[in-house]
Amino acid sequence: MAFPQKDPQRSPDQLLQTHSETQGLEVAQGSKALEVACLSSHPEMPGNLKEALDAAIPGTSQSAQSSSSIVTTVSSSRKYGEGSSSKEEEDSTLEAHPDPKKVLMDAINENAASLVNYLLLKYQIKEITSLKDMLKVIDNEYADHLIEMFRRARERVEITFGLKVKEVDPYNHCYIVVINLGLTYDGMQHGEVGVPKTGILILTLGAIFMKGNRATEQEIWDVLSVMGLYSGQKHYIFGEPRELITKYFVEEQYLKYQKVANSDPAQFEFLWGPRAHAETTKMQVLEFMAKVHGTLPPSFPSQYEEALRDEEKRAREKIWAMDLDFYGPSHF
Repeated sequence: MAFPQKDPQRSPDQLLQTHSETQGLEVAQGSKALEVACLSSHPEMPGNLKEALDAAIPGTSQSAQSSSSIVTTVSSSRKYGEGSSSKEEEDSTLEAHPDPKKVLMDAINENAASLVNYLLLKYQIKEITSLKDMLKVIDNEYADHLIEMFRRARERVEITFGLKVKEVDPYNHCYIVVINLGLTYDGMQHGEVGVPKTGILILTLGAIFMKGNRATEQEIWDVLSVMGLYSGQKHYIFGEPRELITKYFVEEQYLKYQKVANSDPAQFEFLWGPRAHAETTKMQVLEFMAKVHGTLPPSFPSQYEEALRDEEKRAREKIWAMDLDFYGPSHF
């Protein structure tokens, strides 16, 4: 398992501050990009997709503000200034008598965001953590809600950053943060200092699979643009994304990048590379995409059937390899 290296010039507090400044934006944009990747190939998704995404990745005030230019919202048709007095009176009333449930949910979300920062830090410095340790990160006033905060933080870390919070000691509730879906590459040695880039890789692999095991370069950039990633434009966290996608992911053999046959003018497409096939499976990727939508893999019938066939093929190959090791090549 490949882990990122410590930066000797950056203290844990500095690393935590870096994550705190960036994670809100990535959570909001990452979930939206996954929605685009699935919807474009599966338009008949259930109508509660938005609710499922909101439940899986509750936004913070920071993420809502940061992603306003990325995620399109429907604005009110009311003209500017119309009814402003009544609106101000309503806001004043809400401030004077805040809804206790809303206050609690806001606190849970904010503390969950703090746990995301903390888990990202633990991943980078390769340290095990525990629920007891996490109590030191959240507000003491809301300690009774730690389990719910931790659940939300785990989902954010998994869906947005491509990491998995794995329990290693059930008795003491200790956890370690590792790369998700069996992958062994986080891309942190490429681009600027920031968050792991495995989420981008999983999103790209998912988009390719959902689009019939090959996706044009334009289709990939249409998905990644929702995260604010554009070809030729430097991203403040990931650096220049085109190099990450078309060079480093290709060099690491997670992706194949090739010209579309008989295309004129020339067009290019992405396919899974040999390392992606070796380290993860279509079923794992489909389960990931389905989880983002709050549904199950059979909701994508064609992809689900293909993933089942892939699982059966892998099982046969494994049995064949075991027989070969046991009997030797001369037996066959």
